[in-house]
Amino acid sequence: MPKRDIPGPKHAPRAPHEKPVRDIGVLLIPDFALMSYACALEPFRAANKLSGVEHYRWRHISPDGRPVHASNGVAIAPDHAAGAAISLDLLLICAGGNPVLFDDEATFGWLRRIARSGTVVAGISGGPFIMARAGILDGYRCTIHWEHIPALAEAFPHLAITNTLYEIDRARMSCSGGTAALDMCHRIIERDHGSDLAAQVVEWFIHTNLRPADGAQRLSMRERFAIRHPRLVAVLELMETSLEDPLSSAELAKAAGLSQRQLDRLFRQHLNRSVGRHYRELRLRRARLMLSQSTLSVLEVAVSCGFVSASHFSRAYRARFGHPPSAEIGHSAALASAMPSAKV
Repeated sequence: MPKRDIPGPKHAPRAPHEKPVRDIGVLLIPDFALMSYACALEPFRAANKLSGVEHYRWRHISPDGRPVHASNGVAIAPDHAAGAAISLDLLLICAGGNPVLFDDEATFGWLRRIARSGTVVAGISGGPFIMARAGILDGYRCTIHWEHIPALAEAFPHLAITNTLYEIDRARMSCSGGTAALDMCHRIIERDHGSDLAAQVVEWFIHTNLRPADGAQRLSMRERFAIRHPRLVAVLELMETSLEDPLSSAELAKAAGLSQRQLDRLFRQHLNRSVGRHYRELRLRRARLMLSQSTLSVLEVAVSCGFVSASHFSRAYRARFGHPPSAEIGHSAALASAMPSAKV
C-alpha cells in the first residue's frame, strides 16, 4: 500500500535549527493491547501538537497488510505490510495476548533487515518476545510485561531480562506495556527535544507521577494484599521467589523469625487461608501462565512450579481451574493454528 500522509494540525514552518522529523513505524501484532499502543504513540502526537512543529510522523504496519485487531476487538488499518522497503528512525512493535503464538518467519526476517539498517527497535508489552524470536535482542538488556517473563526466560535463557518498567540499551528499547510506555516515551521526547516539551506532554495526559526506568512493574506485597505486618510481608515475598523449590512452613517461619503456629495464625488473620493453600495458589497461577505461554510439557511445568509429579500437579490443577493442565496447551495450539500467516 502507498505511504499516506499523517493527518494532523497545521504546523509552523520548520526553522533552520530544528531537528529533522523522526519517522516512526508501528508494527501491530494480532491481539495487541490497545492501552499499550495508545500510551506508546499518543505522546508523539502530543509533542507535535504542543510544539506546533511536526517532530514525529508515523505509519502502521501489519504482518500481512490487512487490518489488525486489538485484544478488545478494535481494528486498525495499516499503511504497509511487513516486508515493505521503508526507512524508519524508530520501529515500535506492539504485541499482547500471547506473543508466543506469533510465528511468522517473513515478519522476523523483515525485522532483522530493519535492525541491520540502523533503525532503533522498541518492543512494547509482549513486543520484546517478537524481537527475541527475530534474533534482534541478543546482547541487549530487555524487559517485558511481567506476565510474559517466565515464558521469555524459558525460551531465551541467554537474554539479559529485567523486571523493570522499560529498558533503553543502545539501538534496542523494550517496555513492559500499559502506562509504562508513557514513561518511556517521556524519556525519548526529552532526549530528542528537551525536558520542557517532555514535561508538557506528560502533563497533557495528566501523568504527573513519572516513574524511573527501573521502577517495579507490580504492586508491592504490602500494597497488593493491604498488609502492614512486616514479617508476613517478608514471607509473602519469599514465597514469590521460591516457586520452583517451595519452602516448608517450618522454613518460612524460621526465615521470618516466627513459630509455625504464629505464621499460620497470621495467614488466617490477614489472608483468610492457610500457608499451604496460598503457596499452592501461587504455584498454580505460575503454571497456568507457563502452560499457555511457553513450549514446556506438562511435566516440565509441574517440575518448574514445585510439584513432585505430573499426576499430583494434574489433580491440583483440575481442582483449582476445573480442567486438566493439558487443556491449556490444547487451547494455545488451537490459537496458533488459527493465526494468519503474513503475505509479503
